[in-house]
Amino acid sequence: MMLGSLFKSTLQNTLRPLRQPEFDATRLGSVAIALPAPNGLTVPPGCAAVLVDRGGRSRRQAAGSRIAAIDGEIAWCVHSGPYTCELTPFAGAPEIGLRVHFAIDASDPRATHQRFDLFLASEAGSMVELSGFVALAQNALQRELAQGNLELPPCTTLEEWNAFRSGFNQLMYTRFGVTVDDCVPVDLGAVRAASDYAATLDARLAARLDAVHPSAAARDEASAPVAPQEAFVPACEDARALRRLFLELPCLMCAVRMAVMPADQGRFRQHQELLRRLDLVSLSVGTMPALALAAPGQPLAQEEQLRRARHSRRAAAALDEAWALLARLKVAGEGPLDALFDEADRIVANLETEAGARRALTAREAELEEA
Repeated sequence: MMLGSLFKSTLQNTLRPLRQPEFDATRLGSVAIALPAPNGLTVPPGCAAVLVDRGGRSRRQAAGSRIAAIDGEIAWCVHSGPYTCELTPFAGAPEIGLRVHFAIDASDPRATHQRFDLFLASEAGSMVELSGFVALAQNALQRELAQGNLELPPCTTLEEWNAFRSGFNQLMYTRFGVTVDDCVPVDLGAVRAASDYAATLDARLAARLDAVHPSAAARDEASAPVAPQEAFVPACEDARALRRLFLELPCLMCAVRMAVMPADQGRFRQHQELLRRLDLVSLSVGTMPALALAAPGQPLAQEEQLRRARHSRRAAAALDEAWALLARLKVAGEGPLDALFDEADRIVANLETEAGARRALTAREAELEEA
C-alpha cells in the first residue's frame, strides 16, 4: 500500500507542469522585436528563442520548447513579425518616406550563423526595441543613398524602382537579417499633418499665450540649467565597437569568401588579397590591447583612452560600410566589379588604419604608423 501511494505521488509530481518564470511577452511583436528571456521559459507562440554564448556562437529553439541555456549563454525571445515602419530615405526631405513591411528571417540550414542572431550577439543591448531597430535601418539606407550606392531619383521609373528595391532588400537582409515583404512610397508630410493637426494648433495657441503672459513653469524652465548631452564614455564605446569587430569580421570574411566571382585569374588574386588583409585586421582586433593600459600595470592617460575609443568607433562604422558593400556585391553577381573592388580596397584600408591607431599608445605613434 505504501509503495502504491509513493508511486502515485511521484507520478503526480512528474506530470505537474513546472512553474514558468516571470516574463512579459506582450511587448513582443509591437514595440519590441527581441527581449532577454529567463532560463526555463516556454517559448511563446509565434516566437523563437536565440541563445548566445560568451564567444558569440548562437543557436535557436522553436516555439513551444523550454529554454535550456547552458552555462554562460544568454537567451533572447524573438518575435518574427511582421512589422511595419516608416523610413525617411533623405535626411533633408523628411516629407518623403517609405512604408516598409518586414519580418525576421527564418533559420537557414545552409548558414552557420544566422545574420539576425549575429546582430543580437554583437549589437543588442538590454532589448531590441522596434524604434531603435528602425533608426539603424534608416541610417543604413540614408548612408547608401548619400554615397550614391542606391538611387531613388524624383519621378522614379519602374526600372529604377525595381533596381532600388533589389538593392534595398539585399541591404536589409545582409546587414540585419530581415526580409522586406513590401515597400511603398508614402507622403510623410501629409500623414504627419493629418495626425498632428490638432496638436499643432494647441501648441501654437500655447506658444502665443506664453509669449504674452509667461507662466511660472515656463519661467522656471527658462531659468533652469540646460541638461548636458549624453556623454561619450570611452570604455563603453570601445567595448561595444571591439565586440562588433571581433564577432562580425569572421562572418564577413566567410561571406566574402563565398561570393560568386568570374573565372578570371587576376580577379581571383584580387579576391584573395582582400581576404588576406581582412584576416590580418581580424587578428589585430583579436589581440587588441586593453583600453586603459599603456603596459602591464601602467595606466594610460584619459585623453589617449578617448582617442583609442574614437578609433574603435570609426572602425565599427567602416564595418557597416563593409556589410553594405557585400550586399551590393551579391546583387552585382558576375557583372562589372572594378568599382566594387575599389570600394572594398578603401573600406579595408580604413579598417587597417583605425585598428592600427587603436593599438597605438599615442597620437604621434599612430601618425608614424600611417606614414
